[in-house]
Amino acid sequence: MSFKYTPNTLKKLEQLFEEARYRVRYEKGNFNSGFCVLEDKRIAVINRFLNVEGRINALIEILPTLQVNEDELSGEMLKWYKQLLENNTGENNNPVQTKMDL
Repeated sequence: MSFKYTPNTLKKLEQLFEEARYRVRYEKGNFNSGFCVLEDKRIAVINRFLNVEGRINALIEILPTLQVNEDELSGEMLKWYKQLLENNTGENNNPVQTKMDL
């Protein structure tokens, strides 16, 4: 799947996270990978100093680690979510676990 690294793509990803009941926050901090996920609070914290491409890549990297109820996603978002997961697992057969539970 191919997409452009634009602010619109970032907004669409943020909407996907919102429909999956996760909040995306951009904060400063010490992030080894540019982000962390607070599972108990369903918050994804992204390094605010990342550019649009970095933010998109961080959100896409987080996506397979989340517990998403596909029934809650709208039709378009569900289709895009499945494409993102398929593309992410197809490129990276050995995903790195980057969750951080606090």
